[in-house]
Amino acid sequence: MNNKTKNSNSVQTFWLALSTFSSIAFSILSVAILSRFLSKSDYGTYRQIVYIYTILVVIFSAGLPSVFSFFLPKFTLEEGKDIVSKISKILFIGGMFGSIFLLISSGVISQVLKNPELSLGLKIFAPIPMMLMPSLGIEGIFATYKKTHYFAIFTVLTRLITLCFILIPVIVFEGSYIHALYGWNIASLLILVLSIYFKGVPFRGVIATRSNLKLNEIFRYSLPLLTASLWGVAIKAADQFYISHYFGSEVFAEFANGFIEIPLIIMITGSAATMLLPIFSKMIHEKADKSELILMWNSVLNKSVMLIYPMVIFFLFFAEEIVTVLYSDQYIISAVYFRINIFLNFFNIILFSPLLFAMGKTRFYSNLHMCLALSSWGLGYLAIIAFNSPFSIAILSVSLNILKFIVAFIFISRVLQVKLTILIPYKNIAIYVFHSLFVILIVRTFMHTIVPELNALINLCFSGLFFLAFLLASSVPLKIDYTSVLKPIIANFRSKM
Repeated sequence: MNNKTKNSNSVQTFWLALSTFSSIAFSILSVAILSRFLSKSDYGTYRQIVYIYTILVVIFSAGLPSVFSFFLPKFTLEEGKDIVSKISKILFIGGMFGSIFLLISSGVISQVLKNPELSLGLKIFAPIPMMLMPSLGIEGIFATYKKTHYFAIFTVLTRLITLCFILIPVIVFEGSYIHALYGWNIASLLILVLSIYFKGVPFRGVIATRSNLKLNEIFRYSLPLLTASLWGVAIKAADQFYISHYFGSEVFAEFANGFIEIPLIIMITGSAATMLLPIFSKMIHEKADKSELILMWNSVLNKSVMLIYPMVIFFLFFAEEIVTVLYSDQYIISAVYFRINIFLNFFNIILFSPLLFAMGKTRFYSNLHMCLALSSWGLGYLAIIAFNSPFSIAILSVSLNILKFIVAFIFISRVLQVKLTILIPYKNIAIYVFHSLFVILIVRTFMHTIVPELNALINLCFSGLFFLAFLLASSVPLKIDYTSVLKPIIANFRSKM
């Protein structure tokens, strides 16, 4: 088997993308089922607990999960084993403090969010951070050592375990969200054991050598990221707080189901970012030519746009059908939030964070998020006063995030001392957008004219197939090769046969 093909960036990114896809798929399946079996109030409380947990993880992980991708490429495999062990222990301690915090502050949190049910739910949930946090950052380990297929296996196993233990108490035993939380505790204990095993996979047969990487060096890199992450959490917390506090748990449930990014897009951008950080870090460490960085950036950006923009446009036009299929008719209002958030996907293909981290520009990254967080809370309050509508909060959030991507992109162009037009494949972007719009308008018109009363699921399936078929067929005269992104992956699988 050709080792170069096996370890190519596209193949490694594919495994990361598959991992992300499975994670998102299980997550969507979980919320789709829970939203049908739980009342809106119970489901809203459950989503609030998840929202609190996401904030907690950022705070108590101290930016450490991203450390693996940055430092491991710079050390030997033997030293890497020591680094992984050291950081994993710190993550466990951080999780333990997070669990204690939840136990102590559950009552206060429930009062702030005006939901008395939260107090008991958070107490039951409390042990989970201690068990799950040691698994953070594992994708960076496997990405560094070109073993991302193990991360795919780990992700599928852990998400399947979580899904089963959360849903079975609710579906089979007709339990409430409280029973789902008990199941989540059991699943987290199993995941802790699996994470310890999988983190050791790249180092089998390797005797650890004490590295010269000090804790102060680790935290010098991670703490600015923690600060940025805290500001990032503050940005999301503003939206969720204002909607929870002013509109209640039921409206929050509608918001939580709709104000999400397209899963396939998270899969592509997330896996690409994970793959790029160790590559950029190594290139900058070895003082590679700037043109190589730009070439890598352009290649990833162009492939991302080629894959993402057709999906964004399709989901934009079929938002109601997607929400109905996922959550049922009672959450049809969530389609409004979904459509608002979709516009962000035209900009978040710009993977600025791996390059900024690799260049050591973490302070700018932190300051950018600080400005955005302060704006989110200040302008969010003004939006409540002016419009008293949860939709205004959603629109404000998307607008500020788009501004963030624009500012970061301009900063990178100045640091690299290149024009924006060199970093942005604007001609290709325009072609992909107009081509996708042309195809979706034909498909939408055809479906509305021929079968206007079709079931949402059937309509979505047939429309998706027609859109894909027409998109690929009409791409030939435009000389767009949408399949080019998949060719390295296909070559890899053929080499195994």
